[in-house]
Amino acid sequence: MTSGLRHIYSGKVRELYQTPDGVLLLVATDRISAFDYVLETPIPEKGKILTQLSLWWFGQLADVVPNQLVDAPVPPEFAGRAMACRPLSMVPVECVARGYLTGTGLADYRRDGVVAGVELPPGLTDGSRLPEPIFDPDTKAVAGAHDQNLTAAELVALVGDDTAAELARITLAVYERGAGLAAERGIIVADTKIELGFDDTGALRLADEVLTPDSSRFWPAESWQPGRSQVSFDKQFVRDWLTSPASGWDAASGAAPPTLPDEIVEQTRRTYVAAYERITGLRWR
Repeated sequence: MTSGLRHIYSGKVRELYQTPDGVLLLVATDRISAFDYVLETPIPEKGKILTQLSLWWFGQLADVVPNQLVDAPVPPEFAGRAMACRPLSMVPVECVARGYLTGTGLADYRRDGVVAGVELPPGLTDGSRLPEPIFDPDTKAVAGAHDQNLTAAELVALVGDDTAAELARITLAVYERGAGLAAERGIIVADTKIELGFDDTGALRLADEVLTPDSSRFWPAESWQPGRSQVSFDKQFVRDWLTSPASGWDAASGAAPPTLPDEIVEQTRRTYVAAYERITGLRWR
């Protein structure tokens, strides 16, 4: 470990360090999480892929929202998987944008026809495109706990009217820019989540990661077909295996998920590489 670095925090897949001059280093590991568990099996190069894809997206979004990045050296042992960032006062909300109906949004719709307080037309199904993208904020849960949806009133009570409005505006703007660029490359961004924090001037900045397979659902446009689960360029592949009979795991048992087989690990890595290459137009390695 480079001398002088102070370890600040361990997240599900990231480690946070601080340099002697106050710069934060956000280091993406090869850990992968699913169903609020950090799996014991790493995905080779995942941290580097997520970091490089986030850096590409930060560049594409620079005129939409300022970000966390600063120009500072990264220690050699973290090369390719670390971002040098300014300290931010993080907003305690996961800001989710939904453009298509799936996941917890689908479950909400099936229950009462409403997602994040927005009444949707009848007849939608798994994978349906929404009439308009929806802002659907969640609480930020600690490892092992579940995120909880926030109503508009609860969000205002938590962060205030002005900040709540800005969170919604920025989240939807990031989604629309990201979805538009991805569509040019044949990828549907079904949904995404971002995190934001205040800098020392009081401005909101985009933080953590952005539009990666860990924070978004990416679907190849050519195979999109509402009414079924979609082919995806994200960690849905791992979720699907964990909930299949092949894993032998019962999510309701309280037991930790099993070790991922080698073929699932390799396929997951290939999926992350494919997402990076298709979105950026760059070759990985």
